[in-house]
Amino acid sequence: MKEIRKLDMQFRAENSEDGKMEIKGYAAVFNSPETYGYTELISERAFDEADMSDVVLRYNHNDSFMVLARTRNKSLELNVDEKGLFIDATLQEDITDHKNIFNAIKSGLIDKQSFAFVVDEDEYDYDTDTRTITKIGKVYDVSVVDQPFYNATDVSVARDLDNNEFLTKREELRKEHEEKIALEEKRKAILEKLG
Repeated sequence: MKEIRKLDMQFRAENSEDGKMEIKGYAAVFNSPETYGYTELISERAFDEADMSDVVLRYNHNDSFMVLARTRNKSLELNVDEKGLFIDATLQEDITDHKNIFNAIKSGLIDKQSFAFVVDEDEYDYDTDTRTITKIGKVYDVSVVDQPFYNATDVSVARDLDNNEFLTKREELRKEHEEKIALEEKRKAILEKLG
């Protein structure tokens, strides 16, 4: 299932020394908890085996909007460092949509980033209600976005609540955990009566 995360943090648009329009910043940040009914964070090893062979830079994850950059033609570079997934994109000066997006970022009208991906592995801590994404299988796109899901946090979650496998799985895991706790308390009570 494809998932999307949006960041409420700054990235920048700047003209390079040779006059090219460049966008730089983090599309994902490690170990930055986000609370959305439960807490979620991305492990620093999550991108180790991720397929990032053909990732596009989009505006608002919109498939019908002009692609802004792409790893395949090297106008988009993705680098994983100790902080997270860093993007470095070069837009085309002769494409009007590219100029418009670049100027909107430069003026601060667009100042958020996001990425769309598939989770291959995750861990769930019942006691703290925390999901840790430990392995990302594929990154589909990184996006510049004008509206984050949450304004006050670094990592935000955008999802279709009616079609979310993890939220369903989380409810099942939570129920199982609560049943185990109830059985353990019952067992202790019986042992106390007998002892």
